[in-house]
Amino acid sequence: DLAGREVRVGITTDEIDRMVHEASVSRGAYPSPLNYHNFPKSCCTSVNEVICHGIPDNRPLEEGDIVNIDITCYLNGYHGDCSEMFVVGGEAAADPVARRLIQTTYDCWVKSLNFVKPGNDYKNIGAIIEDHVVENGFTTVKSFCGHGVGSVFHTNPNILHYRNSEPAGKMAAGHTFTIEPMICEGAASYLMWEDDWTATTRDGGRSAQFEHTLLITPDGVEALTGKIETSPVQFWERD
Repeated sequence: DLAGREVRVGITTDEIDRMVHEASVSRGAYPSPLNYHNFPKSCCTSVNEVICHGIPDNRPLEEGDIVNIDITCYLNGYHGDCSEMFVVGGEAAADPVARRLIQTTYDCWVKSLNFVKPGNDYKNIGAIIEDHVVENGFTTVKSFCGHGVGSVFHTNPNILHYRNSEPAGKMAAGHTFTIEPMICEGAASYLMWEDDWTATTRDGGRSAQFEHTLLITPDGVEALTGKIETSPVQFWERD
């Protein structure tokens, strides 16, 4: 929430990263991405055509940019991993395709969250996501996935965001993992930058993503990184 409130025309993602770092440390947490396999910053900021793992930099944000901010904190022995979309300039600055892309990404993500409960197959998450996305004219990235998370940042199971038959097992109470679909307005193939982190769409089309750390409960699911009463309501959450 704090990072999202900073998204505005002219601010750099470096400045947002600094705020995220200071807010994490001041609360007794450590920003999990920092130095993780040599990642140089405290959060990921993926702007426009960046699919995931964008490294904060000194480019000022422009009106109409769409930005995913991905934050993970390590606190009391556990990682909490989440990401959300933001539009620079707010709702009025989002063009019609950006609005549909973000709305579709959010809706397929919520559909997949509603599927989570003990006894269901992890592999079926992907079909829920892909079917909704394709129906709306977009594509889902197959090269990156959700993951188990807890005392370890990334672990099993791998959560694929497309229709698949991988034997990922069944959900059970106590499991913790992420669902984090990356949805593209064009093709879902990617280019990896020389920094070995930044993944962008090959065709330059924009990409959107949402993510929560989820805990399976005896009768459903709890979003451990869910919003609180003071969290701002985005336009895609209203529709």
